[in-house]
Amino acid sequence: MTTIDTAERPVTVRSLYERSVAILASSGIADPQVDAELLIGHVLGASRGRVQSLAVTDAPLGVEDTLAIVEAVERRAAREPLQHITGVAWFRSLELAVGPGVFVPRPETEFVAGLAIDSLRAVVAAPDARPLAVDLGTGSGAIALSLATEVPHAEVVAVENSTAAFIWAKQNLRTVGVENARLVFIDLADALPELDGTVDVVVSNPPYIPAGAVPRDPEVRLHDPEHALYGGEDGLEVVRSVSATARRLLRPGGSLVVEHGDLQGAEMRALLTAEGWRAAATHRDLTGRDRATTAIR
Repeated sequence: MTTIDTAERPVTVRSLYERSVAILASSGIADPQVDAELLIGHVLGASRGRVQSLAVTDAPLGVEDTLAIVEAVERRAAREPLQHITGVAWFRSLELAVGPGVFVPRPETEFVAGLAIDSLRAVVAAPDARPLAVDLGTGSGAIALSLATEVPHAEVVAVENSTAAFIWAKQNLRTVGVENARLVFIDLADALPELDGTVDVVVSNPPYIPAGAVPRDPEVRLHDPEHALYGGEDGLEVVRSVSATARRLLRPGGSLVVEHGDLQGAEMRALLTAEGWRAAATHRDLTGRDRATTAIR
């Protein structure tokens, strides 16, 4: 792997940025300029805009900061996820803590969260009642916290059965500080029997990659936890469990929102329709790919 030569002096933000971009680009990083700015900003405690300003003015770098940036860039060049290096993932309006053991939330899942938010906002509740949503397999808590912060008059329950992911979700719920969300550690199939027939919206981003498929991106293949990726032989094993649990939890007329792969829309609609769901519909994300299917209890 190409490394940065720190023996040359003086080291400036511009020179280190340019070298970092070259190394990241040669390693196959899709947006090397963005990643270089974020990594430098992470070390310096600066925004991307501030990093760009420091590069334009050719500001000098101290030895400790230089070495820390070099280490961060080399980790990223080895295809360690950017979010594992910085410890932060942005999701809609949220800054979430992430790292080994939890699935890093993706931009496309923001679209899925948006569908669930729209469904939750559309709920007409009694004057003394609050709309209720459940996020099955919450991971970092990204979807559940988006629901709780963007629909503050609702109640949200996040369910997780991975110990490692639960720790990250617990940290994020505490940091975000919402009072209308709670986190439960339990297997999906056994989740929340006390809420049977009362939930307005169930949302899930389950593992949906078929067991025989291998993700192309090293960041996914090598660093995301397998339990968050693979959904059995056809990729829909966990989806079936989500369907069964959601049918138990939702009130009549309640909404289900499930993320899936871009080639699984037809299978999802057929599966949900066969299991008794109504009005199954697949929705395309901003890239034009099938991303989620919704249905009515």
